Amino acid sequence: MFTELLESFRIAFAQIRAHKMRSILTALGVIIGIIAVTLMGSAISGIEVGFERSLAVIGDDMLYVEKWPWSRVDDWWNYRNRRTMQVRYAEDLKRIIAATPNSQLITAVPMLNTVRNVKYGDNQVTGVFTQGTTEDFLLTSTATFKEGRFMTDAESRGGRNVCILGYDVAEALFPNGDALEKTVLIGGAPFRVVGVYGKQGTFLGLFSFDTQVVIPLNAFMKAFSARLDTSIRVKVKDKNNMAAARDELTGAMRRVRGLRPEQKDDFSINEQQSLRSSIAPVKTGIATAGLFVTGLALFVGAIGIMNITYVSVKERTREIGTRKALGARRRTILLQFLVEAIAICLIGGGVGLGFSWLLCTGVAAAFPSFPMTFSASLVIVGMIVSTVTGIFSGFAPALSASRLNPIEALRYE
Repeated sequence: MFTELLESFRIAFAQIRAHKMRSILTALGVIIGIIAVTLMGSAISGIEVGFERSLAVIGDDMLYVEKWPWSRVDDWWNYRNRRTMQVRYAEDLKRIIAATPNSQLITAVPMLNTVRNVKYGDNQVTGVFTQGTTEDFLLTSTATFKEGRFMTDAESRGGRNVCILGYDVAEALFPNGDALEKTVLIGGAPFRVVGVYGKQGTFLGLFSFDTQVVIPLNAFMKAFSARLDTSIRVKVKDKNNMAAARDELTGAMRRVRGLRPEQKDDFSINEQQSLRSSIAPVKTGIATAGLFVTGLALFVGAIGIMNITYVSVKERTREIGTRKALGARRRTILLQFLVEAIAICLIGGGVGLGFSWLLCTGVAAAFPSFPMTFSASLVIVGMIVSTVTGIFSGFAPALSASRLNPIEALRYE
């Protein structure tokens, strides 16, 4: 059997070399199908890797108390008419957390957000995400510092005009020098730079963690507005016990809001799981589109290979008759043509994987924030799909060749 298999591969590759152009055109459908399936897998894997990397920046042990949920809302007016979140709620939550035995929560940090232009001399960065918060924000952040430090308790409570710049903001404003102790204008208000964050990256290429500025909350309210909706970031002790932490935070917020038992929650507690749920339809859409294109391309490719294999059987009918007359078994003839169809598909799969690798490498180089990953599992999947396509498309012609009558085959013109 092993000898027959080797001989079948030798004959198959001899035929492919003899009809190079025909073989390339025949494999084109398989090439397109393999490119589609591997790019789909790379895109989905890239989304997952980039998503988890982005969530790691904001921390996976956080809960966010906000007016609006992160998921899609059906009753828009119900959420629109909720009471706004206030900065003082964070202090109330901290007192409740401190007074709760074995609390699942560590601290609560208020945040106010806006978008402002940041300027230093002739250099300016527009549309910078500007965040007002307290010194406790450092306890909830995974960011590192390129230089300098975070705000102190005195600077936070005193509302001093100090700021921490994101990496890209500092690079744009101070391309040739040290940013520390320089005074920048944030929305026209002067702030002294006390720290610069290290590079953090982007959230799926949509939002840059490096294009931000952090200032004391009291300074934010003086310089901009105290009436913006507040978001409260709550750090959890054990990320594996988020359900208990969420329940405790819900009860604490109901006390802070003064809600009676029969009243519904008028706030939302958001967590990363909501974001994971929102990304699932994107991956499903990519998979659906990819499978449709893959299936269509492979079906067309399989029909083409089946047709060419039938043509090959007709062209070599006398050869088949001669081999049968010399004692070749039906199994040997079937294996010969089946291996030829599989070989064409494997060559097409290999070429498709090569093109996919080049495309993934190009996309990764052009868009570093979107990590296209070309893994070994995709190569295995591509080869399996190619083999199955070859078996599917080559079996019927190979079976017809194996059933030829040797006398009739020898008389075929």
